[in-house]
Amino acid sequence: MPDTPLVMIPGLACTEALFADQVTVLAQGREVIIGDHMRHDNMADITAHILAAAPERFALAGLSMGGYISLEIIRQAPERVERLALLDTSARADTADKSALRREALGLVAAGKYMAVCHSTLDLSIAASRHGDATLKAAIIDMADDTGADVWAMQTRAIIGRADSVPTLGQIACPTLVVVGDEDQLTPPELADEMAGAIAGARLEVIADCGHMSCMERPDVMTGLLLNWLAS
Repeated sequence: MPDTPLVMIPGLACTEALFADQVTVLAQGREVIIGDHMRHDNMADITAHILAAAPERFALAGLSMGGYISLEIIRQAPERVERLALLDTSARADTADKSALRREALGLVAAGKYMAVCHSTLDLSIAASRHGDATLKAAIIDMADDTGADVWAMQTRAIIGRADSVPTLGQIACPTLVVVGDEDQLTPPELADEMAGAIAGARLEVIADCGHMSCMERPDVMTGLLLNWLAS
């Protein structure tokens, strides 16, 4: 009997390449589906679209924006999720200040400065030890280029409008893994602590010398954590 299918949802301006190293291993013996988060500008519609294409029951893993969507999936269809992995993400809605920064970036992108905006966040997205890693940075920029400005803008509007999931964390009943890089500046470890502390039985894993892009920065560590989570 095949293992439970796995749905993986990438982050903002990320494609299936985000999970390439993990899928190579995790797809051995199970179906792995990459959730399509590139067609709508609000979390409810993104979630409905992913659910419509997903198996009836599945394991679910999402990084950053993918985590926001995963929490919306749990709200819409908790009975379909067998286990949950929240990777470098947050249950909180945007603060007013954060939304203002996103709207400023939307303005820059509308003015034709999409790639400049993407380059400006690179060092925030990865650990300090990787700031000189041209290969890693090029891979992140390639994903942003493949995503494109129009899709990025839709995704950003969806992120601005997302619900606060903190009040519903205690309702999550499936086995849950929370992972964060110890140098994640975009969704820092205290936000992972908050989620793990509010979800009954959740396991928290902090990856050393790692920023926000954990699946690409420390792929072997992340793959190991996900294998253990799927087997538990």
